[in-house]
Amino acid sequence: MKLEALVNPSVLTQPVYEPGKPIEDVARELGLDPATIIKLASNENPFGPSPRAKAAAIRALDQGELYPDGGCVRLRARLAQTHGLDANQFVVGNGSNELIELLGHVFLRPGDEVVMGNPAFAVYKLVTLLFGAKPVEVPLVDHKHDLAALAAAVTRRTKLIFVPSPNNPTGTANTEAELLAFVRGLPEHVVFVFDEAYAEFLDNPPDLRPLIREGRKVVCLRTFSKIYGLASLRVGYGYASPELASLLNRVRQPFNVNALGQAAALAALDDGEFVEKCRRENRAGLTQLESGLQALGLETVPSVANFLLVKVGDGARVFADLQKQGVIVRPMRPYGMPEWLRFTVGTPTQNERLLATLTGVLRR
Repeated sequence: MKLEALVNPSVLTQPVYEPGKPIEDVARELGLDPATIIKLASNENPFGPSPRAKAAAIRALDQGELYPDGGCVRLRARLAQTHGLDANQFVVGNGSNELIELLGHVFLRPGDEVVMGNPAFAVYKLVTLLFGAKPVEVPLVDHKHDLAALAAAVTRRTKLIFVPSPNNPTGTANTEAELLAFVRGLPEHVVFVFDEAYAEFLDNPPDLRPLIREGRKVVCLRTFSKIYGLASLRVGYGYASPELASLLNRVRQPFNVNALGQAAALAALDDGEFVEKCRRENRAGLTQLESGLQALGLETVPSVANFLLVKVGDGARVFADLQKQGVIVRPMRPYGMPEWLRFTVGTPTQNERLLATLTGVLRR
């Protein structure tokens, strides 16, 4: 009997997430020196991890023989203080990706529907398919989530709605007033998932805590991977009503967040100076890239995140040519946008190199 005959059939058709290529892989494939490569593909923090977080993670290694705190008690208490909620309203995950999967475990069964924008973060669709549910993709309007169209897509089978703001890969955001009105108009059988992965790059991110206090079925997701620079440690969290958080914690694996990640995340929350520096540098970097790309006559989508969506024509060719010269960016063909690339905002020097390399590629 072949192995495939034993496998859950849906696994055989499950799409696979395509991450940005690591520097080491590109160096090996193209014969480049890794030290000469810059990666502006995965929306990572070009300024590295929070210094306080790095020091805390190193200290945590002294107790590397011990299992981590299985309930993330200290981290949840600190998050509660940060957000003005109770500790029992938080669930901590191996990145916010795990929390998206936990939502699938709790709410999705074959035949259910999940409403999401298109394009948006690919993992929403992947998790939906993993649990045998149907993704209902609603096109963006002017690269922004069309909340009215999302609401119109809801049926009696809808279980979840995902809205990221800012949205990946477009960098656009919906206003707080828009989101509050949208959620208050949803039927009782729908759980609203608000993905705030890039919220810290905003001066005044939307605040959906009033909806949670009203008893609405809302869960907000955040991550330490972006502005805090802790992508390698995989720490994310969600906050919701105590009842909803309890359900997510019920299906969470024990010790799902390692001790280094917990220690680093706890310290990062106290590193406001680093966060403000990264926010300030990101604004300057967006301006630098937007000006340079405008000078090249390229269309960009105005972004409030730490990346830019850029229309370059033959996206596959430009991506390949940039990579040959040691500049890794993200092609948008998997998102159905073959003419576009996504550029992460780097350091001033990295941004300058990206623009100079792109200029040469386009001239050729």
